[in-house]
Amino acid sequence: MLEDRETIREIIGLYAHAIDRRRWDMMARLFHADATFGFGPVGGDWASFVEQAKAIIDPCIATQHQLGQTLIAFENADVAHCETYMTATHLVPAGYPLPSVYPDRGETYTAVIAGRYVDRFERRSGDWRIAHRQGLYDWREYRSIGDADLSGMPEGACGYHDDRDPSTPVVAAWRSA
Repeated sequence: MLEDRETIREIIGLYAHAIDRRRWDMMARLFHADATFGFGPVGGDWASFVEQAKAIIDPCIATQHQLGQTLIAFENADVAHCETYMTATHLVPAGYPLPSVYPDRGETYTAVIAGRYVDRFERRSGDWRIAHRQGLYDWREYRSIGDADLSGMPEGACGYHDDRDPSTPVVAAWRSA
């Protein structure tokens, strides 16, 4: 069961990585084909979630999801219920195109969301994946940040949303399967 717990925790971490690095291709390995997802304005099956998430996340300058404690309760050998605390920071640009998600404040600002992922994991054909995810808001706030420009940073000093990112080898196996 310890190996199962570690696999589940890895999938939760890979989800945060995929969102922040915009590696949308990884989602098919994290969710079962019939998985469902709901979080605020986003919901439905996992494939429509990915399209909705892309529309929300891609216009952001950057995002970072920090994961906290994860509680895992096994219903049986092939079903686990999980709760993971998270804090997600979104660097929202002036002119953000979805004001129903993040308001256009006329300046770049951060939208900080603290919440939880409540998941149902299922092992099917030997693979643990998310069968249902419900995201919950515990609080959120918008913060004025002033200048957030990283354009003066040297090549390689910042994260990227493509294969230049140094994390690419870490997730290569997950992306190629």
